[in-house]
Amino acid sequence: MTTEPNTQSVTIFGSEYKIRGADPDYIQVVAAYVDSKMRELEQRISSGAPAKLAILTSLNIADELFREREERTRRDSELRERTREWGRVLSEGLRES
Repeated sequence: MTTEPNTQSVTIFGSEYKIRGADPDYIQVVAAYVDSKMRELEQRISSGAPAKLAILTSLNIADELFREREERTRRDSELRERTREWGRVLSEGLRES
């Protein structure tokens, strides 16, 4: 069997998938993360149907993403405000000298 260039074989929750991407190591890390999240969720819910687990895992990962984006936006806003404040302090200091 020949594989296309930049194609990696990954196993997620017992199923093998062919994933195409530039960085094989990155693909493996992401696939392992998804697999671990599915297995973690399987331990917490009673009905472990793979499709249900996949959907719930997707929702959990999307929630993580949205929370990280919110946090990044909050930190970016805080950094911009601090930068503006330092700019004001520096401007006032230069005017006084």
